[in-house]
Amino acid sequence: MKFEELLKKDAKELCELCADLKRESLNLRMAQRLSQDSSMAAKKRCRRDIARVLTRLRQLKEK
Repeated sequence: MKFEELLKKDAKELCELCADLKRESLNLRMAQRLSQDSSMAAKKRCRRDIARVLTRLRQLKEK
């Protein structure tokens, strides 16, 4: 996900997106624990997307 895409969203959409990403992160961790195929790239992407969303939320709260 590009940061430019996040600039177009409001705080409510960003909160929902963050919750979805955290659920996805949890699912990826559980898949790894259960010895299912869980790629490190997907976990890394998910973690970075969460960071981008949280950064944008902080920017909106500062305004």
